[in-house]
Amino acid sequence: MEKMIIRPATPDDLDKLLTFEQGIITTERPFDVTLREGHINYYDIAKMITADNVEVAVAELDSEIIGSGYARIDDSKDYLKYAQHAYLGFMYVDPKYRGKGVNQQIIEYLKQWALSKNLTELRLEVYDENLPAIKAYEKVGFSKLLVQMRLGI
Repeated sequence: MEKMIIRPATPDDLDKLLTFEQGIITTERPFDVTLREGHINYYDIAKMITADNVEVAVAELDSEIIGSGYARIDDSKDYLKYAQHAYLGFMYVDPKYRGKGVNQQIIEYLKQWALSKNLTELRLEVYDENLPAIKAYEKVGFSKLLVQMRLGI
């Protein structure tokens, strides 16, 4: 087995990344009754790969892409201590490789990218009922900050 590498995504990775996106959506559908039925997309991954304010990362093992994530530079609310932060998303690990530290290495890569952009805060959103994801993020140092609530009327 080769060593896992974390690298920037390229347009050649797009087919696999679109498959990962559908894996994320399938996982999240039970947590979100507001998602439309049928095929949906969360991201414009092709555009994100080439954007200056986004770093799309992939984990590769034995020439196979096994995980993904992105960091996007976002403007922070005016009342926060920092003008911008890195927002993380598109966090996905192939089920065969979960529990092996892949997510942790992707986050570390994205953290270093954010630091290279002089950002000092990482943020992400996770469904409150997605306990495995919450546990994974807490394991790398994230803490809960706010619960978003909704009411259908």
